[in-house]
Amino acid sequence: MSTPGPGPVRHDGRTPDQLRAVSISRGFARRSDGSALYRCGGTAVLVTANLTEAVPSWLEGREVGWLTAEYMMLPGSTSPRKERRTDSRSTEIQRLIGRSLRASVDTKALGPRTLHVDAEVIDADGGTRTAAITAAFVAVVDAIREKLGPDALRLVLKDSVAAVSVGIVAGQPLLDLDYVEDSGAEVDLNVVRLGRGGLVEVQGTGEGGTFSRSQLTTLLDLAERGLDLLTACQRDALGPDWPF
Repeated sequence: MSTPGPGPVRHDGRTPDQLRAVSISRGFARRSDGSALYRCGGTAVLVTANLTEAVPSWLEGREVGWLTAEYMMLPGSTSPRKERRTDSRSTEIQRLIGRSLRASVDTKALGPRTLHVDAEVIDADGGTRTAAITAAFVAVVDAIREKLGPDALRLVLKDSVAAVSVGIVAGQPLLDLDYVEDSGAEVDLNVVRLGRGGLVEVQGTGEGGTFSRSQLTTLLDLAERGLDLLTACQRDALGPDWPF
């Protein structure tokens, strides 16, 4: 298997270790405590975060908080049109989003409150689950700052969290797969990591066969590079509100 190197080898001109262009717009949904419109290449995801003064019944009286997430693809985000329903894929992804964000939140410091995160895919061109996680952290920061004040950020948030996809396409390890690449990948991984290090989750599948331990190491190294860059994008978007 070849390793990532310089030179435009991909259909969109990117090098193997290059992210798609990323933009993060805060405060996109004015009536939410926090929100972020996130674009990476042709993928666009709107994430809102809202804090309520209540917890699920199974947490009542325990003086800890909770974070829950929902994920949905708008019907017009794909072609052909996707039916508006929560299917098994959406359920699996929203559970991943929730697990990923809870790794960055101190639920005891949050107190008996719930952070509700809602991710809506507006335009799908691969990497929607990883885009939702990366965007959601920005929205969560703004929701906490809005409802609990800026001083609460360092208390409630343990670290930032971001996610990226990597894969092997035609024998080549690639960072941040778009739909064309993802649909033809022999190996596909989604990697979630805290900003200062520490993997939260790795979802890996040999779509076209198996992959070796050395290939997995190469892909994880490639993901680490992308995650460093995405953390920098989050930090730039939050500016002086970056909590760490």
